[in-house]
Amino acid sequence: MIVRSFKDIEGTDRHVKAKSGTWESKRIVLAKERVGFSLHETTLYAGTETSMWYANHIEAVLCVEGEAELTNDENGEKHIITPGTMYLLDGHEKHTMRIKKDFRCVCVFNPPVTGREDHDENGVYPLLTEPEPEAETV
Repeated sequence: MIVRSFKDIEGTDRHVKAKSGTWESKRIVLAKERVGFSLHETTLYAGTETSMWYANHIEAVLCVEGEAELTNDENGEKHIITPGTMYLLDGHEKHTMRIKKDFRCVCVFNPPVTGREDHDENGVYPLLTEPEPEAETV
């Protein structure tokens, strides 16, 4: 059993801040836990815009605070995301988040992220993996 709080993560290598300065993420469950998904609390900052494309991952996002406009860059559809609203990128959609009020959300990724990822020039997280654990010898 793992019990961990966001407070435990602050200031550790699980507390990731984007090079772009538009978001930060507390990664509470990562690939190294080997449970098949990762779980994060991410905050995107008011007045920022972030374009993303999870070509290698499926992501579910549940807004718990703030407001953002989500644009599906593939078809132009726009959605206002507020607390209690979830969106699922089940088709690896290219998308842009325009943040109206600091936007805090809980995100689940499959496959799980390692915690070292940041968006590249195309908005993609690379597909990083953890090494397999060494087999026990008897």
